[in-house]
Amino acid sequence: MATQDNNTKGSNQLSDVLVLIGLLIMAVMALLPLLNINQEWMRWAFAAGAVIVLVARVLGVYRGPHLRIKRLHRILISSGILYCASALMMFISQGTNDWIAFLLAGLVMQVYASWMIERETEKTEK
Repeated sequence: MATQDNNTKGSNQLSDVLVLIGLLIMAVMALLPLLNINQEWMRWAFAAGAVIVLVARVLGVYRGPHLRIKRLHRILISSGILYCASALMMFISQGTNDWIAFLLAGLVMQVYASWMIERETEKTEK
């Protein structure tokens, strides 16, 4: 059982690193168009970051016994889907800022779920 826990922790660490890399790529690529630097490759880089975040969220799924934490991890997966929708909007509606709505919605969901996961984890440890 300890080996399985170690494998799960290693898998979660890898997914956390992938999420961080994906979010950093997305943050840089989201700031550049707001500074009037708009190139085609930036859309592709943003989309790659969004896909990295989504894949990492799916790979880092919670397998514990607590139902509420499972639901919160599903919200994190939903935020990754919203990031991918934001990337899609970058390609569909070029010249507009519609993609920002999906990006902010995903961000709000991610902040909420991350905060609540931390709170619920502390509560279950006590």
